Amino acid sequence: MNRILTAAIAATVGFGSGAWADSLTIGVSWSNFQEERWQTDEAAIRAALDDAGAAYVSADAQSSSSKQLSDIESLIAQGVDALIVLAQDAAAIGPAVEAAADEGIPVIAYDRLIEDDRAFYLTFDNVEVGRMQARAVLEQQPSGNYVMIKGSPTDPNADFLRGGQQEVLQDAIDAGDITIVGEAYTDGWLPANAQRNMEQILTAQDNMVDAVVASNDGTAGGVVAALTAQGMDGIPVSGQDGDHAALNRIALGTQTVSVWKDARDLGRAAGEIAVQLAGGTAMMDIEGSEMWTSPGGTEMVSMFLEPVPITADNLSLVVDAGWISQEALCQGVSGGPAPCD
Repeated sequence: MNRILTAAIAATVGFGSGAWADSLTIGVSWSNFQEERWQTDEAAIRAALDDAGAAYVSADAQSSSSKQLSDIESLIAQGVDALIVLAQDAAAIGPAVEAAADEGIPVIAYDRLIEDDRAFYLTFDNVEVGRMQARAVLEQQPSGNYVMIKGSPTDPNADFLRGGQQEVLQDAIDAGDITIVGEAYTDGWLPANAQRNMEQILTAQDNMVDAVVASNDGTAGGVVAALTAQGMDGIPVSGQDGDHAALNRIALGTQTVSVWKDARDLGRAAGEIAVQLAGGTAMMDIEGSEMWTSPGGTEMVSMFLEPVPITADNLSLVVDAGWISQEALCQGVSGGPAPCD
């Protein structure tokens, strides 16, 4: 589906020549670069803009919502024709969208919701990501004590994921098969914060934990570190993003699933859509766009790409797709699942 979308957009705007887009500059405001995946996203955005003949400028907010506001002011001052924004704090980003709108600059809310109908919301289906995480863990551990390690409280995705997880787990909770014995947000999505939260929950529960639904691969890494310190590595743990370290943990048996959101597809779509919007295309005229109602009731033009759960059963998929090398995937693995067997 994503390749069809890419081809359709390319045909629409005529990326072959790139001549008309030569004068366009697309600005990207990153919340941070602490997570492996953002570098992959950036490379895909830059590749799409290069193909279109558009220029790329960016700023790294370094996990500061106030710095992100000043970063966006600077990008606007530099004369960007469209903005791609990975919001550090969805509630704090409003003035930046307002400033861009005042200048007639289109905004793409990249991967994280910015609840403003002037922004084009581009992401993966994060509620479905949450469902996929919970399904994989529940299949491995259909009963016992569960811990929910959530994302950042300032990122709406954390609650989208948690909602999807709860949908899958609710029947088992109602039946008394599983009990959620601990739950915590992870400030900034930082692995160290996830590890500290997990350590505190293990202490409070006297290590009586059977499974952990962690909301991304960084938090999963912190969880696995806490479990390993207690000799508990190997109990089911979820994640997302397809981080190389997480895929290696799946091959090693210390993580159950990483829901793969191919950042190359998302980044390329963002670059291509930004060029269209900068050229005057209306949001609803973007191929593959749809109307979507946010949790706050805002009607937004949106696009949702499809995630893929990666487990020990289909690890070859990420190798075949060129996402990770077999060597990196199988480091330290002896007699593991294919392609590490």
